[in-house]
Amino acid sequence: MSDNRIYYPQQSILPVTKPVTSPSAQQSQRPSAATEASFSQVLQQELSGLKFSNHALQRLQTRNIQLNPAELSKLSSAVDKAAQKGANDSLILMNNLALVVSVKNRTVITAMDGASLKDNVFTNIDSAVIV
Repeated sequence: MSDNRIYYPQQSILPVTKPVTSPSAQQSQRPSAATEASFSQVLQQELSGLKFSNHALQRLQTRNIQLNPAELSKLSSAVDKAAQKGANDSLILMNNLALVVSVKNRTVITAMDGASLKDNVFTNIDSAVIV
């Protein structure tokens, strides 16, 4: 009978170290515009009490939809109204925008602009709020 086992020679294990970067290289690693935009989006979310899912953030970005503080306030108010009526998942129509929101989680699930609204069917919602 032959021995089919594979034997590895003993090797010394060296710790992996982080490469040292020069101060000039560290300065060039400034936050990008996308990082700054993410920060402003997070700040707006915190101020409005709403969260945006990754899917919703992608839709906002690809459809070039920007919500100002006044619009976020209207959206938050619409979510509050839907919650008072016992809604779970709501379609909110506001300023030529459609947003599907999980009322219970206060999370925007997806967003569409006026051009994307045509010929769409909204499912898995139990209410609609028109602002």
